Amino acid sequence: MKLFFNLLVIVLLAGQAQAQAPLVDSSIKTPKAVMDDFMDQRFGMFIHWGPVALRGTEIGWSRSTTVPAEEYDNLYKEFNPVLFKADEWVKTAKDAGMKYLTITAKHHDGFCLWPTAVSDYNIMNTPFKKDVVGELAKACKKYGIKFCVYFTVLDWRDPNYPVPVSGAKEMRTDADMNKFVKTMKDELTEIVKRYHPYMLWFDGNWESPWKNEYGVDIYKMLKKLDPNVIINNRLGANNEHPKLSPAILGDYATPEQKIGELNMKDPWETCMTICNQWAWKPNDKMKTLKQCIQTLAKTSGGNGNLLFNVGPMLDGRIEARQVARLKEMGDWLKIYGESIYGTKGGPFKPNEVFAATRKGNRLYIHVFERKSPTLALPALKDVKVNSAGFVKGGKVDFDQDANGVVTLQLPQVLPDENDAVIVLELNTNAENLPVI
Repeated sequence: MKLFFNLLVIVLLAGQAQAQAPLVDSSIKTPKAVMDDFMDQRFGMFIHWGPVALRGTEIGWSRSTTVPAEEYDNLYKEFNPVLFKADEWVKTAKDAGMKYLTITAKHHDGFCLWPTAVSDYNIMNTPFKKDVVGELAKACKKYGIKFCVYFTVLDWRDPNYPVPVSGAKEMRTDADMNKFVKTMKDELTEIVKRYHPYMLWFDGNWESPWKNEYGVDIYKMLKKLDPNVIINNRLGANNEHPKLSPAILGDYATPEQKIGELNMKDPWETCMTICNQWAWKPNDKMKTLKQCIQTLAKTSGGNGNLLFNVGPMLDGRIEARQVARLKEMGDWLKIYGESIYGTKGGPFKPNEVFAATRKGNRLYIHVFERKSPTLALPALKDVKVNSAGFVKGGKVDFDQDANGVVTLQLPQVLPDENDAVIVLELNTNAENLPVI
């Protein structure tokens, strides 16, 4: 019995070790300096767009559900967004304080927003006939915004992909995943060589036809093309997007439509919509300015980035109300940007009352609500607070007891109703403080 138990333990440990074994050699992983630069950006624009804007339904997912597949697949023949101006989109991101932009070059419906030589199902076969990806890459360079590309690892329209529609019970019997992967590799080679994206945002890796071996093969190819290109954690086969581990392929985690947990070890980026739907939807409910700013602050406070999504309309414009909301975020960042960009999250876990970010000897407290005249922070042991004051504002009175608990005296009215930021000057480097 003891021998059997020992053998069982050995087998279990071997299985666990294999599960945690890195999928690719560390020598080809994205360099730490590149990832540190990415995480310093903190705020980016996500754009979901394509012929589906003609129906106002969800991109990819509405194919065969709310829009019949044949009708959906032929929308490109009507797609003529004559008011599209890449400069206006990118300037909207710039004015919002965003540092990078990610466009859905190819979503689950298989439509390509660039003139690929691999498939006829692309922007050049629409009445519009303009390279959307190329024009955005050029505009990003003009405005100093890092250009990134979204690319799916599933394509429900491609006959070589076994799954014909979302939730299909019957698979294509003549599908060929080897041919499908070759199509992907050829398209990605075009994108990397032609547009030189800073980051590739993969998606669609949860369906059964997709295997880790395909993702590893593509990761290695991409790293030969550009050793510094950043790759998210949705290229390997998994559905654990909020996580990162040696057994998950990619450089950073991607919690979706929720703010990630405080994590000082693994890079992460929350992707979230400014309204409810990823693609444009008429009269879609938009987040308030308070929700937008506090989402950014809580994400930064958790040591993550925020990729904030807009869905342009069928004519090529981003809705005026969304542009205005993003501009309001940019106006807030002009005042408080020092507490977001290039900071680390923590040492306190974000909550509904406050979040914290830090840089050098400065600890920034993002106050979301004045629930009482004072705000007590968790104890900062062996740390002295030298001074406290609102960013670009007046002094804040405070007390610090023998245990290190700091109690801030809040004014009757906070200087910013969405997020008033107090900066504490410490006698030590705030970035070295442990999570409390």
